Amino acid sequence: MTERASDDLKGSSDRFGYEWDVYAEILPEHEEQFRRWTAPLQPRDWQGKDFLDVGCGMGRNSYWPLTYGAAGGVAVDIDQRSLESARRNLKPFPRVQVMRASVYDLPFEDRFDLAFSIGVIHHLERPVRALEVIVRAVKPGGRVLIWVYGRENNRWLVSVLGPLRRVLFSRLPIGVTHHLSLYPAMLIWLLVRLGIRPIEYFRLIGKFNFAHLRAIVFDQMLPRIAHYWPRETVARMMADAGLVDVSLAWVNQMFWSAIGTRPISARRS
Repeated sequence: MTERASDDLKGSSDRFGYEWDVYAEILPEHEEQFRRWTAPLQPRDWQGKDFLDVGCGMGRNSYWPLTYGAAGGVAVDIDQRSLESARRNLKPFPRVQVMRASVYDLPFEDRFDLAFSIGVIHHLERPVRALEVIVRAVKPGGRVLIWVYGRENNRWLVSVLGPLRRVLFSRLPIGVTHHLSLYPAMLIWLLVRLGIRPIEYFRLIGKFNFAHLRAIVFDQMLPRIAHYWPRETVARMMADAGLVDVSLAWVNQMFWSAIGTRPISARRS
């Protein structure tokens, strides 16, 4: 097994492939999630843009820019089940290409107006390296956006779910982990229905049906790697990858959406 393939597996691409095979339908509620995940951008910012979606899963995050008028794009992932779901969901848009590629070895340079990676970087073995490769894929003057888990307001996930994920959930067969997701999902469903919604994230998921909520809980349980970064770490990662004019948005009081620009004056080697 090559180093790249080993790192891709460490990043749980196979386990997320299971998720995007089971939860493969694009829902209307996904648009509100996407708009929040890409908080620094408005629908008009996608118009006429050529984009790269890194870690596209079942294609929902490419779907919305295409409806907003994006000129076209490329959606990449490594697991075949994810790619099959993405191809089905994006079939109405011939101007997008769905292809298999590792985030560590993207076959692009100086090509896209905008590259984004939503919910992916924090699950990788080498997140800084991945971000550098993504930056090279955009044109000088192009922008890169990532959405990642925040450390702030997530200490309970870090201290409770983190150890359970490492020693139990990530080691179990993925089907067993999926079954176990039913029970915390039921608890959270009950709490939000009782009006226990202490921060914005819980007010958002209170709008979702049970199947959607369970998909979110399962998504938290399945990965082998999950980093929760404070604001300063995310900002530093973006700057270290060569981006300027970096800004961060605090999403749902739990996550960071960060965007930056690749400088026009200096080409990366």
